[in-house]
Amino acid sequence: MLRLSKLTDYAVVLMAQLAREPGRLYASAELAEALGLPKPTVSKLLKMLVKADLLISRRGTQGGYQLARPANRIMASDLIAAIEGPVAMTECSLELHHCDLVGQCGVSDNWQRVTQAIQQLLASVSLAQLAQQQAIKLPWVQIQTLTLHEVG
Repeated sequence: MLRLSKLTDYAVVLMAQLAREPGRLYASAELAEALGLPKPTVSKLLKMLVKADLLISRRGTQGGYQLARPANRIMASDLIAAIEGPVAMTECSLELHHCDLVGQCGVSDNWQRVTQAIQQLLASVSLAQLAQQQAIKLPWVQIQTLTLHEVG
């Protein structure tokens, strides 16, 4: 199963909270309390997001964290890369990476195409869209909504 880590999921939730009040500075402890996340986890994520130039950190009594740029210019791909690294379906899907089976496998070109499609989709979804309450509209993707009865 392909799945983002809990840390990445928490990072997106944290960034969505910041996106809802973009001019406001948030303290680490305040974010942890508001989101119900452990303080050490929030601190770790904030450091990673600052390092990735997605957040700005201001020190002092009036300090805190805020978005480094508008939420509509921070993309889902940026958030994932900040925590997980580059998105790729297989090792050979990353640029210039080849495995020992590249001559025999016959599927690496197609995995690269799938990886590119996923990267394009993630690069088309902004933090502003993720933070909103209504469903994201993706014109070139058909999404089937499942009910709990269908899943279980």
